[in-house]
Amino acid sequence: MRRLLVATNNKGKLREILSLLEELGLDIVTPQMLGIDMEVEEHGSTYDENASLKAVALVRASGVITLADDSGLEVDALGGQPGIHSARFSPLTNATDADRRVYLLSKLQAHPRPWTAHFHCTVAIATPQGEVFYSQGDCPGEIIPDERGSNGFGYDPIFFIPEGGLTMAELEMPDKNRLSHRARAVKAAIPTLLELLHGQAGGTV
Repeated sequence: MRRLLVATNNKGKLREILSLLEELGLDIVTPQMLGIDMEVEEHGSTYDENASLKAVALVRASGVITLADDSGLEVDALGGQPGIHSARFSPLTNATDADRRVYLLSKLQAHPRPWTAHFHCTVAIATPQGEVFYSQGDCPGEIIPDERGSNGFGYDPIFFIPEGGLTMAELEMPDKNRLSHRARAVKAAIPTLLELLHGQAGGTV
């Protein structure tokens, strides 16, 4: 069985990624499972850069092919904010997901609805040989003022998906694995993952 390190200890994110990869028959581990305790500073200016920073740092620490992702919410009325700063989008120190949702909604009050938006996700796969491969996924929707659902994290309870008729946090896992930005990015990465883990991709970058 080939081993893959998924570079997150976020339980919600990990649950989504594991459900997408479970049929591949991989030995999937996390930094915590390998005893790796490190915070990677996400100082990149793009999703690709931030995903790569995490993947490369963890593959160097572990020697195991590593999958990392960076995702964000881009709201049209806010000029694409919070974007790559989605996980840190609050003036409060040690802000929670709920704090960030409240802050986002406060900034939208001066703008007319609908508050159109989309989620973006970039997946980076890094190898011990120095290769980095990327895939992307997007999910269009809109921000709503009232929280709905308990199946997600981050901005999921206020992100409504017209295609599904529910918020991201109301989706059951099979639908989330069909519609979400992370699902689309991870699925797009699977062919590369299979090639790498079966030793069919060679060379370095």
